[in-house]
Amino acid sequence: MEFDAVLLSRFQFAWVIAFHILLPAFTVGLSCFIATLELLWWLSKRDVYRRLSAFWLKIFAVSFGMGVVSGIVMPFQFGTNWSRFTDATASVIGPLMGYEVLTAFFLEAAFLGVLLFGRKLVPQWAHVLAAVFVASGTVISSFWILAVNSWMQTPAGYKILPDDRFEVTSFFDAIFTPSFPYRLGHTVSAFLVTAAFVILGVGALYLRQGRALEESRVMTKMALIFLVIMVPVQMVIGDAHGLNTLEHQPAKVAAMEGLWNTGSRVPAAIFAIPDQANERNDFEISIPVLGSIYLTHDPNGTVRGLKDFPREDRPNVAVVFFAFRIMVGIALLMFALVLSGIVLFARGKLETSTRWLRCATYGMPLGFIAVLAGWTTTEAGRQPWTVYGLMRTRDSVTPSLTAGDVGLSWLLYVLAYIVIFGSGFILLRRLVRIGPADEHVDTDHALLQPETRAARPLSAASANASPSSSPGASGGASAVKPVGPDDVVPPSRRS
Repeated sequence: MEFDAVLLSRFQFAWVIAFHILLPAFTVGLSCFIATLELLWWLSKRDVYRRLSAFWLKIFAVSFGMGVVSGIVMPFQFGTNWSRFTDATASVIGPLMGYEVLTAFFLEAAFLGVLLFGRKLVPQWAHVLAAVFVASGTVISSFWILAVNSWMQTPAGYKILPDDRFEVTSFFDAIFTPSFPYRLGHTVSAFLVTAAFVILGVGALYLRQGRALEESRVMTKMALIFLVIMVPVQMVIGDAHGLNTLEHQPAKVAAMEGLWNTGSRVPAAIFAIPDQANERNDFEISIPVLGSIYLTHDPNGTVRGLKDFPREDRPNVAVVFFAFRIMVGIALLMFALVLSGIVLFARGKLETSTRWLRCATYGMPLGFIAVLAGWTTTEAGRQPWTVYGLMRTRDSVTPSLTAGDVGLSWLLYVLAYIVIFGSGFILLRRLVRIGPADEHVDTDHALLQPETRAARPLSAASANASPSSSPGASGGASAVKPVGPDDVVPPSRRS
């Protein structure tokens, strides 16, 4: 293996995207959970929903900030490492990325401040609406980013100019490519499941510790009910996505299955060590016919093998093969954990099952690992193309780039991401250890009643400008309210 500029650029991009994708995998689902809590508090008036929303909002703020920082750093690679790709696809990818900023990022930026700091300053309906808009922004952002990726996987709505640049002929076709609906559904549902497993794990942790019992029961119940529905749905969407991939990217499916020869009634390899040089699998353990059943939904279905494709058009079989099995294996493990939790919950034994609570706590990273494995399957399976079947990866890299240049930039990315994600993880862990505000020492409940909170979005500013709130009023007492346990401020500023 030669460590040239192309290979090192791929490693660098893999490093950056692997860390960055963890954040939308969490914040998309978490923002939806927060919006649900805010809506439930508004409708039911149960204060536990407000306390939970305030708790998770702090965690969301840190995660969102990490995502913004790592997301800003990431696009620099398109100019430094992949200038040929950027130049050739700019008329397609540029507008789609711009739409993501205009529709999603602006929406999130506009309402995130209201969500974080406006609980006491705006009416409750406005705060709920801000939570819904922020959650919508995260989903819309996923829409555009996945539209870009889907165009790279199954390009449509374009023509190639004489100078080898791509030109859009139909933006509708360029956005809604053949693989886009399946990729969007499969990925966003995976993000929701990932966040739900974190919420379930935190609730299980508090139940084991005997703290924040009301909050932990709500978290565990909501997460379990959601997951017992969404995990099977996510599997069904993944199956449909697989059928679509078999139609449009058969070489990728052949690599996922470690299938070398075309045939019908193909087996499903449970384990094997693919030998790409000799075009065979070593130590293979397989189940006859099962491959055709789940790949084509027909026991006599025909699946193309890797030998049908030129060697130079095949992906790295071992990487795709094992990444796919990690993803599927974790999905089955997650489903088993959720199903056993529902059974215990129905029997009223969930809170006393220390073993299950410990498994749920340790299961918090499962969704992230599955997302990384699925993304690896998708991206490594597209190789050796950046635009599938049209533009090779080796033709996409910046021509003046050297291995030394990429090695230095990769080192800088590694150091930057260690600082960003290391400090962020420490802060997130501290917030989880602190936990939700105790209802018995919570000072915010009275301040958030209809008679004390703002009646309209700008009424707080009007109140602050009134004579009764001046320093000289009420015997010179200050009108500044003490910092409450739900305020998004550093712990050192708490009163």
